Amino acid sequence: MNRRGPGLLGAAARTAVVAGTASAVSGRVQRRQQARFAEDDSEQMAEERMRQQAQAAQQQPAEPPGDDLISRLERLAELRKQGVLTDAEFDAQKARLLAE
Repeated sequence: MNRRGPGLLGAAARTAVVAGTASAVSGRVQRRQQARFAEDDSEQMAEERMRQQAQAAQQQPAEPPGDDLISRLERLAELRKQGVLTDAEFDAQKARLLAE
């Protein structure tokens, strides 16, 4: 009786290795997709927050020209303090105001 191939135990072991590898790859792909979706969601939330701020700024009455920059910077600082703006968003808006 000559055996050809790995036999029953060898085939079961190979199947287990293939299944384990597939499971590990599937888990890694799922984690990557979840991270990507979370990143997309946070970007969408930041964009929505910026739209809301722009609408609120349009609805507010015009401020006196002398203290305009200072009051806008103070408003940005208050929004950051309240957690409405992240540090990165605050820095971006501050740079935009200072460049005007």
